[in-house]
Amino acid sequence: MEDYLQGCRAALQESRPLHVVLGNEACDLDSMVSALALAFYLAKTTEAEEVFVPVLNIKRSELPLRGDNIFFLQKVNIPETILIFRDEIDLHALHQAGQLTLILVDHHVLPKSDAALEEAVAEVLDHRPIEQKHCPPCHVSVELVGSCATLVTERILQGAPEILDRQTAALLHGTIILDCVNMDLKIGKATLKDSKYVEKLEALFPDLPKRNDIFDSLQKAKFDVSGLTTEQMLRKDQKTIYRQGIKVAISAIYMDLEAFLQRSDLLADLHAFCQAHSYDVLVTMTIFFNTQNEPVRQLAIFCPHVALRMTICGVLESSHSPSLKLTPAPSTHPNLQAYLQGNTQVSRKKLLPLLQEALSVYFDSMKIPSGQPETVVVSREQVDKELDRASNSLIPGLSQDEEDPPLPPTPMNSLVDECPLDQGLPKLSAEAVFEKCSQISLSQSATASLSKK
Repeated sequence: MEDYLQGCRAALQESRPLHVVLGNEACDLDSMVSALALAFYLAKTTEAEEVFVPVLNIKRSELPLRGDNIFFLQKVNIPETILIFRDEIDLHALHQAGQLTLILVDHHVLPKSDAALEEAVAEVLDHRPIEQKHCPPCHVSVELVGSCATLVTERILQGAPEILDRQTAALLHGTIILDCVNMDLKIGKATLKDSKYVEKLEALFPDLPKRNDIFDSLQKAKFDVSGLTTEQMLRKDQKTIYRQGIKVAISAIYMDLEAFLQRSDLLADLHAFCQAHSYDVLVTMTIFFNTQNEPVRQLAIFCPHVALRMTICGVLESSHSPSLKLTPAPSTHPNLQAYLQGNTQVSRKKLLPLLQEALSVYFDSMKIPSGQPETVVVSREQVDKELDRASNSLIPGLSQDEEDPPLPPTPMNSLVDECPLDQGLPKLSAEAVFEKCSQISLSQSATASLSKK
């Protein structure tokens, strides 16, 4: 694999047609490894004059945000320097010159910015439900398994098992295990095919790391933010709400809030981050496990606009559906309100509707009666009145207590009618994995308490 990747960089210096294997824009571990391994397989099994190049669909500067990617590359001895990133190859120029063929892996819908490249797509290999309106008119191979790396492994072992070296096998093996949450039946993400190909890789290469060891190390790397700047931590796992000219960023940060607030120059970093991306509000939800292995969530709301910050805090504090059970935490930073969150079951996904509600309350409180001056000062009493009027009703189209979709069970037969995977497997983010582990931890604690009684 390493020698092959070295040759790919050299191929970029030549003016010749390229077959580019392109992962998705998230460039998570599954996307990266699937692109590398599929390109390697195609290069080894196709006529010599055709050049296959894997491209990571992010800028090189964004790789540090993917801690598990960096960790795994180091573990299998693949230098980051030999990889090709999206900002190092001009796909549009290649296409215009008639020298581009695209193979999409771990996605099948190109973003609007790449719409012109759709006619260059020759093949798709994905594990998500097909979006019929957007899928390219080419050969599309989609199977709803837990990891796209499973489908790449199948392609290799069925097509040319002799090309599989230990380095490539280790990449595929670890990726499937991480994506399928260590093949845990309680989580339910692994299908029979995922399990089948993990076992085949282990049979071919008995010295591959133990499942628990590789899962634990990859999971730890995925949550590790120790080497990141404040901006990188905020961008690592971020969502955005935009409404009537106000932008709210919501970032999940995997560390204790107290430690986060003690970072040097934090306030300047928060100001710079909001200014650079035109955010009016920055909400951070810190997530970690304490020494008793219990989940802990904390919140911080940073907003220089006093009335807007007051409104958001008021909505979150008074919410009953769901109740966050917030306790104000000490903070010496102006424009920032911190909280301990007593209800750890309220994930960021469930926080989003409350923030939408807070924006509605804020806009209602800022309405100017006719004949009144345009400068309006919003008091806490006004905020409370708006909260009472809202009565915890949420924005239409958003569930009041939105639950995470249940993870489907592993099907006994993928061809059976009404297969539980018909709607596709959920894409588990670090936040989602934390959520499921939290639920299991709490369930086990409750069971243990009952057994003692």
